[in-house]
Amino acid sequence: MTFERVTLGRTGFSVTRLGIASSYGTDEAMVEEAVARGVNYLYWGAIRTTRMAEGIKQVARKNRDDLIIVVHTLTRTVSSINRVVHKSMKRLGVDYLDVLLLGMGGYPHKPRSRLIEHFYKLKDDGSIRALAISSHHRLLFPELEKAKHFDIFHVRYNAAHRGAEKEVFSGLPKTGGPGLVSFTSTRWGSLLNPANMPPGESPPTPADCYRFALSHPHVHVTVCGPNSIKQLKEDLTALDLGPMSEEEQKRMRRIGDYVYRKESPLKAQFKSIKSITWRSKK
Repeated sequence: MTFERVTLGRTGFSVTRLGIASSYGTDEAMVEEAVARGVNYLYWGAIRTTRMAEGIKQVARKNRDDLIIVVHTLTRTVSSINRVVHKSMKRLGVDYLDVLLLGMGGYPHKPRSRLIEHFYKLKDDGSIRALAISSHHRLLFPELEKAKHFDIFHVRYNAAHRGAEKEVFSGLPKTGGPGLVSFTSTRWGSLLNPANMPPGESPPTPADCYRFALSHPHVHVTVCGPNSIKQLKEDLTALDLGPMSEEEQKRMRRIGDYVYRKESPLKAQFKSIKSITWRSKK
């Protein structure tokens, strides 16, 4: 059984279960390859690279209506939000963004009401179609859902970090809820490292990590950040392999628990950042 397209929560968007992000060097060729395989959730951020922007611009010329273009911003003022939205539209060659993603990082509070009001204005004038939010404070998501200002939640979730199962997913409605997009499926690569495995255990593949996240019934999309065409093709096999069996999920949880104890999140992130091969436009 393969992973088929689903509706992204109350947005009504039809999405392929695997999305593609820019942070690890996604370039024009990778964007074109992903879209040719049916991927349509294109996440330009948190690092908005030039080469992924060029890739989005190229594919948007051919089938804009099928694409879900997501732009990430860390800004907190109305004027800076406007700059991000309009500069992004110009850079990507589009006249609207499908999703504006507000990255809250470690900020523990809800966005200010003035900012929320402005987001609705951007929706009303057609600049954006949906609003998303990401946060490191998982308990913030059920609180945000009460007001339903946000259409999509971006949540960290993987075999080693499963706190979202109790603190986010369990607090969301079974129907009519927000779109749920997970990220960091490989835990910055630490779930793939043979040195981190329990004794006698072989490491999972990247596709295993994406399949684990997508096997949770609340997760609509998980995003990958390939650094090469080869990595992208490996990631895309997750769509063909489909949901994990119960035994496969148990194995991933066992590995995740061991990795969580063995390597701290900060150390894993630092290794991941050092491993990035940056791609500059020639």
